[in-house]
Amino acid sequence: MERDVAEDDQEITIQTMCPIHRRGPVFYASLPYGTVPPAGQGTTGGMKDRLVSLLWGHVIATESPLRKPCRSSSRDAFPIQIAHDPLGKPLFLWGEHRGPAVSFSEGGGRLWAALCGDDSDIGIDVAGADEFPIEYPIHRVFHEQELQQASMLAGGDTAKASALLWSIKEAVAKALGCAFHLVNPREITVHPSGEGDGEYFFSAGFSRRTQVRFPKSAGRPIWVRSLPQLKTWLSIAILDWQHR
Repeated sequence: MERDVAEDDQEITIQTMCPIHRRGPVFYASLPYGTVPPAGQGTTGGMKDRLVSLLWGHVIATESPLRKPCRSSSRDAFPIQIAHDPLGKPLFLWGEHRGPAVSFSEGGGRLWAALCGDDSDIGIDVAGADEFPIEYPIHRVFHEQELQQASMLAGGDTAKASALLWSIKEAVAKALGCAFHLVNPREITVHPSGEGDGEYFFSAGFSRRTQVRFPKSAGRPIWVRSLPQLKTWLSIAILDWQHR
């Protein structure tokens, strides 16, 4: 993971995951609520535009083929716009061009954004243990084996384990493009695959019902990285449409 502080904004740190799935890098960053932003960027929409603009600048600085339109034109000539499809999936529009996949999450008093460096789909989610009180019906959203495995990573704390699993499943559902509008959390199964440098790695699979509803997802690898924050878990999922 590489960290760079944007020259024009000392409160935003651009972080890089590379490689997350042996292809392009993933750039992500967050902005705290309650700060004093530049004029016109105080709303959530303005904060999203601000984060995406900085993340997009890092994509352009790479050798990604997604930067081709930049080679003959100034980046400032293409206004950034965040639109949404009918299911609420965010769409990054850069002038008349469709940008790479983008995802957002709110948690821990911050707005988070992640941007792909290639043509994969992406999902980011932040969840905290305080979202899962003792009366929360965890067995309605998680499988027993998932809870046991996550509990080992969370030091036996059920609430922290639930936050970890929820952040993973929510990130995967966002990468699929429907969030939990069309997919039940138990239709996503999480498998731990390793850890290192304070990060945890997971793979995820879909139920047969979900694969029938989303045929393109069948057999597609889904990778997830999860990082513990101060009081939350941050998970980023990648759905690679080019590889089976």
